[in-house]
Amino acid sequence: MTNPVAAGEAGIKRYAVAGDRSALARLVILLLCVLLALTMLFSLASGASDASAVAVVRGWLFGAADDALSVRDRIIINDVRLPRVVLGALVGASLAVSGAVMQGLFRNPLADPGLIGVSAGAGLAAVLIIVLGGTVLAPVTLAMGTFSLPVAAFFGGLAATLVLYKVATRQGRTSVATMLLAGIALAALAGAVTGILVFVADDRQLRDLTFWQLGSLAGATWLKIGAVAPIMVLAMAATPFLARGLNALALGEATATHLGIPVQQLKYIAIVSVAASVGSSVAVSGGIGFVGIVVPHLLRLAMGPDNRYLLPASALLGASLLLLADAVARTIVAPAELPIGIVTAVAGAPFFLWILLRNRGVIDL
Repeated sequence: MTNPVAAGEAGIKRYAVAGDRSALARLVILLLCVLLALTMLFSLASGASDASAVAVVRGWLFGAADDALSVRDRIIINDVRLPRVVLGALVGASLAVSGAVMQGLFRNPLADPGLIGVSAGAGLAAVLIIVLGGTVLAPVTLAMGTFSLPVAAFFGGLAATLVLYKVATRQGRTSVATMLLAGIALAALAGAVTGILVFVADDRQLRDLTFWQLGSLAGATWLKIGAVAPIMVLAMAATPFLARGLNALALGEATATHLGIPVQQLKYIAIVSVAASVGSSVAVSGGIGFVGIVVPHLLRLAMGPDNRYLLPASALLGASLLLLADAVARTIVAPAELPIGIVTAVAGAPFFLWILLRNRGVIDL
């Protein structure tokens, strides 16, 4: 029988070896900071309009006189594009970090909020508020005001995550096959109920729901950002404290316990953090898939599995990738706009197939 302490010491030695890549990981994080700054500027400058983002940024940095900037440019940049960039960065970071945390928690690279039903649960709760917020759920929306949608999505995502975890875990072990099947079942159930709500929705609600279900940052406003940013930031602020526990959990729950990790507490914090991040993201941007599975995989290939570096790097790369996807969505069919969920699916689905084939040994790339 394997001695958990000995296994833990062996695991620590493996991470010590992985620690040799810490210099590389720090360099990757530094480069990702530069990438995020560049993508934010690129996203500010991209769009159907030729509004000069460079002039506005120069005004911020060097205090250019207001009359040096046209009123039109200021409105487009400050009130349309900048909220969209901030919201895109928050959503991308939240989805990528949630994917990394779930993969560490379930110890499986296929765990992703979009694939295992967490996003569907959050989406169902948001649809309930959109369709029934003026009738049956009017007391809830009146009491919570602007926060009704993100809070409902949070509890929808939390409920889906808890059900998934309870169904897939027995005697401390999580069955990957059960997790995926339970996720499919949860997503199908949420889709069915959502279909019923779509059936009873009026024309205005249908337009909102259709675009929202495909994912979009088009409705970004400072008010929406103010409603969800505190939730997202608090959820992501908790994840660095999970890094050591997730590293230990990779060695097995028994070993993590012997190393002094409060495993059960770690699980609850991780689940609540993921539910808050995914729920808030779904509430303001709809269903955006594959960010949570693509970003952590790319980073593990580049800098190893150490969650101390993987989690912050996931936030930076997730924000950058979603901003690039949004820039593509806004410009590829300008002056119209593609839902951003279509762009991430086109890019992410082949990557997901590549992961499956690579894990099965069909390809060696």
